[in-house]
Amino acid sequence: MRGEHLYIVVYDISSPKRWRRVFRLMEGFGEWLQLSVFQCRLSAQRHAELIALLDGIIHHDDDHVILMDLGPADQVTPRVVSLGKDYTPLERKPVVV
Repeated sequence: MRGEHLYIVVYDISSPKRWRRVFRLMEGFGEWLQLSVFQCRLSAQRHAELIALLDGIIHHDDDHVILMDLGPADQVTPRVVSLGKDYTPLERKPVVV
């Protein structure tokens, strides 16, 4: 999809209950990489939606969420050093229903 950017989202949530809520939310927006790390392909609208939803879940004095914009999803090839499991950037694929 045109206009999508590739994001790495990392978070540190102090409450296990809120952490689970954030994790479940993130599963709907991207691909889980590790404990509190997701990669997401987001349009500007989905990015704004994600920020609004996260803003309503986290406690601003206790929690921390970082969204790193790696650039246009179709033009960026992240340079990643990955030890252990392979890292594969998210690609847009057709979905068969």
